[in-house]
This record gives sequence, structure tokens and C-alpha cells, in this order.
Amino acid sequence: MLVVVISDNLWLTGRDKTLNPDRYFIIIPALFGNSQSSSPSNTPNLRPFPDVLFYDNVRAQHELITKHLGVTHARAVLGWSMGAGQTYQWLTQYPDFMDIGVPFCGSARTSLHNQVFLEGVKSALYAALGTSSAGVSKPDLFTAQGKRVAFTSDARVAGLKALGRVYAGWGFSQAFYREKLYETAPTLGFKSLDDS
Repeated sequence: MLVVVISDNLWLTGRDKTLNPDRYFIIIPALFGNSQSSSPSNTPNLRPFPDVLFYDNVRAQHELITKHLGVTHARAVLGWSMGAGQTYQWLTQYPDFMDIGVPFCGSARTSLHNQVFLEGVKSALYAALGTSSAGVSKPDLFTAQGKRVAFTSDARVAGLKALGRVYAGWGFSQAFYREKLYETAPTLGFKSLDDS
């Protein structure tokens, strides 16, 4: 399997941020199944895609850091959202590896409620194909009549934009929109809500 650094987490790092690369060696690995590392969407020769736990991700990350990068101890392990879940796993799986763990905006276990709303969003997107989500890590889609369906490139782009629109409402606060931070945030820079 492939582990890559996920660029979406770069907002946490910078000379003016707590994760200052002038002071710290920062490693940001991606989560298996997030579509940048090995995932159902980019590993077609691995079907069905295996169920991957936080345990598996943390074990792979530990191996990457210790065996390939030669790091024997970390000042901190931190993460937000799914990264927070991994941080909790690091704290239990390798408790002596780091001085502190900083999980934020996440939990040690993905709640049933979280699973339901994620599968609900997927099912809403898949409805245009005449199907619904088959569940986590189940990339093959079938209609109720058993016909296999797939997204075209255009449908995939439209679906991801729709998913982004849904998450924009869940992921940001009322203050974010009231202050129009979507216009000034360096990584966003949208001119209007319709632009986003």
C-alpha cells in the first residue's frame, strides 16, 4: 500500500503557526482509504478493498517514521477529525513514542451517528446513478436490479462538488460565514458563496 503526505493538512503548518517547520520536523501522512493513499478509488486490483482500522494506519505510520525516517521519539502526535482518531490510537498503541498527544475535533471511535450521516451523503450522491451506498470500503455500485453502475468523469466532478457543498454547511461555523472568511482564508479565497 502507498502512504502519501496529504496536502489538505498544510493549513496547520507555517512559520506563524504552532507547527512551525523552523522549529519542528513535521510529518503529515495520509489515511488509508482517503483517496490519496491506497483507497478503493485508486487501487482497482485490490477487490474487495480490505477493512482498514486506525490500528492499521498507525502501525504503517509508525513503521514509516521509525524504519524509513529513523525517528525514535516524537514531541507530539496530533490530528483533527479522522486524524484525532488516529492520535487516540497512537496514544494507546505506542504510548511511549511521543511526549504528548493532541486530538482535536474528533473522537477515539467513529460514532454511529457519524457513520450514518457519511453514508447518507454518499447515498444522496449515488441516487443519481439509481443506487445507494453499499457501505464503507465498498466501491462497486449496483442498482436495485443488480446492474453494475459507475460514475463518469463528469458525474464524479459534479458529485464531489455536491459533497463539498454539503460539507461546507457542516464543517464551518455561523461565524465563518457571518465574517465572510471564505473570501479571505488563504486556502479558500472564494468571491461569493456561489463560487465556493
